[in-house]
Amino acid sequence: MTLNLYIARRFLWLFLRVFGGFFLMMTMIDILDELRNFNDPRISFAEAANLALMNVPSTIYQVLPLILVLTAIGLFLGLSRSSELVVVRAAGRSGLSFLVAPVLTALAIGAFAVAVFNPIVAATSKRYDVLSAGHARAGSVLSMADGGLWLRQSSEDGQTVIHAERANLDGTELFDVTFLSFAKDGTPATRITAKGARLEPGYWAVTGGKTWPMAAANPEQAATLMKDGSAILTDLTRDRIRDSFGTPSAISFWNLPSYIRQLEAAGFSARSHKVWFQMELAQPLLLA
Repeated sequence: MTLNLYIARRFLWLFLRVFGGFFLMMTMIDILDELRNFNDPRISFAEAANLALMNVPSTIYQVLPLILVLTAIGLFLGLSRSSELVVVRAAGRSGLSFLVAPVLTALAIGAFAVAVFNPIVAATSKRYDVLSAGHARAGSVLSMADGGLWLRQSSEDGQTVIHAERANLDGTELFDVTFLSFAKDGTPATRITAKGARLEPGYWAVTGGKTWPMAAANPEQAATLMKDGSAILTDLTRDRIRDSFGTPSAISFWNLPSYIRQLEAAGFSARSHKVWFQMELAQPLLLA
């Protein structure tokens, strides 16, 4: 037992050293990357460092298996160089029993990473998107897919499907957007196209909009222009949209099951989120 605790302590200490080295190196690289990629000349070194600190945890989380591999290599090289490994084998301990402490320690690190570090990564990733959206960054408004963006919102009158060619980073401002509303019986009710739509609490503020009543005999003749700032009621929120457009890794491990249920209830595919959730469940075993 004493030997296992000694090996586990050395493994954990070496892991923290390797982890800290990777964190510092990636932070410095990310600071330079932020300063180079942002078009805003007013961004200071402190702001770039803050952005880097928000972005680095997600990168570290991705290379965590590499950190554990390097830790294991460093541990056994150190024990071999100090002849401790030879002494342990000479004392009659088998090689498999010698691996118990490192494997259990790696398993505990993996469980801690999924249970504690994963929510931190999700929170910092969201914060990074919010901060980077405040600067004129190249590509801050981007196409999320070849077919654009798709959303669905519900109301007392029926469902509304939203399609947009582009959106900002958190999906709260849509460009070249179309709102197609359906009645409860599934028939098209209205069609609205707009140059832009910005999410406000409880509604979309439309710019450059035009509406067609689909129930009219000639919808084109009955079409009317909308004033800038006209409201389209919605039950969507900033957080829900940001999570929808984000990758599954941007959602906390503990929130994934409920989010998957909400996604399926809204009619969207949650396959990628389910796969990610299963990968996270297997993470501790894979790291060990």
